[in-house]
Amino acid sequence: MNLIEIAKNCVSDIVNYKPLYAPENNLSARDKWLQYKYWVRNYMTVASMTFKVGGPIKLVKYIIEYPWLYDMVKCNAMFQRALYGRSGNYREAICVAFDEVVHATVDFLAWSVSTPDTLVLQEDMVPPEILRAMGLYNWIPEVFGILGTMIDQHASERYIDFAENAGIAPDSCTLPKLTMGISIAGHCPKGAVAVSSNLPCDAGATSYTLIAQKGGNLPTYRLDVPHYFREERGVELFVEDMKQMIKWLEEHTAGRMDWNKLKEICEERNRATELEMQVWELNRNKPTPMPGEPIWLWHLFSCNVIPGTKAATNGWQKVLDLAKKNYSEGIAAQPKERYRALVWNPVPAMFSDMAVWMEQVWGITIFIDSMSYHTNPLIDTSSPDTMLRDLGIAIMNGPMARHTRGPADNYFTDMFNIVENYGLDMIIMAGHVGCKNTQALNGMMREKCRDKNIPLLIFDYDLMDPRVVSQDGIKAQINHFMENVMKADRLSDL
Repeated sequence: MNLIEIAKNCVSDIVNYKPLYAPENNLSARDKWLQYKYWVRNYMTVASMTFKVGGPIKLVKYIIEYPWLYDMVKCNAMFQRALYGRSGNYREAICVAFDEVVHATVDFLAWSVSTPDTLVLQEDMVPPEILRAMGLYNWIPEVFGILGTMIDQHASERYIDFAENAGIAPDSCTLPKLTMGISIAGHCPKGAVAVSSNLPCDAGATSYTLIAQKGGNLPTYRLDVPHYFREERGVELFVEDMKQMIKWLEEHTAGRMDWNKLKEICEERNRATELEMQVWELNRNKPTPMPGEPIWLWHLFSCNVIPGTKAATNGWQKVLDLAKKNYSEGIAAQPKERYRALVWNPVPAMFSDMAVWMEQVWGITIFIDSMSYHTNPLIDTSSPDTMLRDLGIAIMNGPMARHTRGPADNYFTDMFNIVENYGLDMIIMAGHVGCKNTQALNGMMREKCRDKNIPLLIFDYDLMDPRVVSQDGIKAQINHFMENVMKADRLSDL
């Protein structure tokens, strides 16, 4: 894509822009001020990338070389949708979480395009704490696929098409597919090496063969998570694998392990985790003090992209403080709350404001999702071995991966524990058609939910591609369930 095409896209976006939702009426002065304040802050933060990459000329060069950067600039489109119908402390928590995401993303994007000699292409299932302790920068190729699609549901379509036209299986998961498409198109940042794993699925694991090849046959290290990863022997084997990865990185990059630095990172990560757990504990109460984006969006980013940073900790502290205000005052984050739901599988990237729509139309609060919930231990920082052990446990128990490896009990235990311990009203299974692992378990899930008398909605969709099932198609499936199974009345025709 050249500069003329990018300019045309920009003009088209401005001319053809239509707000998804009608203007909100009767907003308080505080709610209006929050929206304006953070809308401006987001654009100012995006503009700061000009200086972080070395000036406007270099930024234009990078946008031409990596055209998906332009899609990330449109972050306020998602921000505006996320605020709709939210008010008070809930609205402020969304603003705060989104502000932190934009700040961290700009830093992340800046170093990904301007530090090729110390950049590691890092699979999203491999947390970056070790890389940062070694003085290396990381680029997660899946980040654009997730955030870019959340901002603009059509942003990833061209890369999905690149991949399928190159022969990638049409029925494979679209997240690794579009990541491969970015590499095939030549739009992936240049790194020194790549680090991947055998998680979370066959498509995700094998995608790095192509990514490394298209990146100039990058030297690649693959972490091998044992099938029986919950057993002590499996943990021991994986710790040895991580030690070999560190040795390999020292041989192939300028990075050197600083165990004191890793200790600082892990201790900061522990502080953020403790704050997040306090938010979950508050959310045991009804009405829910703080659901939605301040949980799932901030967890997604703080625990996978910037774990162990002060930004991650500060974001959770702000969300917790606002949740405590709602709890102490007995206020529901969402006044329309009638049902509390667990979303299993990822919240759809191609319908990132699904929670907004469900709250306004049906009074459904997305209480928690499978990507956010975990029971990993805090990291023991008393020695290098204990840090690697607990980091290894966190990696092996990564979202999606821990649920779809090994026996089927791995898939269901967390699910039903959450429903029971948090007093939820239903399970919403986001039935991503490209996820063979979870599709294979849907029949068993239906049987178990019938036995436990738990209302279950399984809606079909594709994680990244709205051409498979549109947003309206998802809404129709949810409407059918709420009308015919839950026997509920609509609160709105949004």
